[in-house]
Amino acid sequence: MILDVLPERTGGAAENMAADFLLLQRYPRTGAARYRHYGWRSPAFTFGYSQKISYVRGQLPLGETFDLCRRPTGGGLVDHREDWTYALVIPRGHLLEEVRATQSYCAIHEALAGSLSAAGVPVSLKPASKPASKPAAGAEPGGPAGVCFERAEIFDIVHAVTGAKIAGGAQKRNKRGLLFQGSVWKPAAADNLDWDGFGEDFAARLADALGAQASPCPWPEFNEDEANGLVERYSSPEWMEFR
Repeated sequence: MILDVLPERTGGAAENMAADFLLLQRYPRTGAARYRHYGWRSPAFTFGYSQKISYVRGQLPLGETFDLCRRPTGGGLVDHREDWTYALVIPRGHLLEEVRATQSYCAIHEALAGSLSAAGVPVSLKPASKPASKPAAGAEPGGPAGVCFERAEIFDIVHAVTGAKIAGGAQKRNKRGLLFQGSVWKPAAADNLDWDGFGEDFAARLADALGAQASPCPWPEFNEDEANGLVERYSSPEWMEFR
């Protein structure tokens, strides 16, 4: 298998969510996994597919201007103003696509933790054996963590010294494969980390986890009308407010 390492791109919240979903749904290379790191054109927050917009709005900073978009994946509200964001798509039929969500989550975060450790950040994965923590204040009862970096869930990456949550992610599976959207909270990691070197190391470790070979790849040529239509969908009040 090949892991296509796509070029870094910067976009608005709806553009980034549309691009990740297109990488799952319409990627032209059959059987290839694909990975990308990307940036944000302006301050942005994204929130999980199942979260209620009324709850999300109550957690957002007041008096600030930012992009907001509902993700195609689950999870909590993520602040992208100081994070390092990536997406990984594993095609249908791969072992990590077929296992339980906790197993794929753990495998991807083990690769990420290895790269953080290699960069000098002392980290660990929150183990499954520890009792679940109490829900964060204001979190939806019975739902996912309300605000992503307020508390760590099982197999999230935490700082081994301070205990602060460093990285989390969310997944979506369908007939095309698995989409994993992940975020590293830079302030909890390190002030002077070489993020370019970290990104290269992480791509290599992901390839090893997948049993694949990492290969730089140009951005795919998606149908322009479909891409624009998906951006409009993710920007629409209907998408943002359907829950």
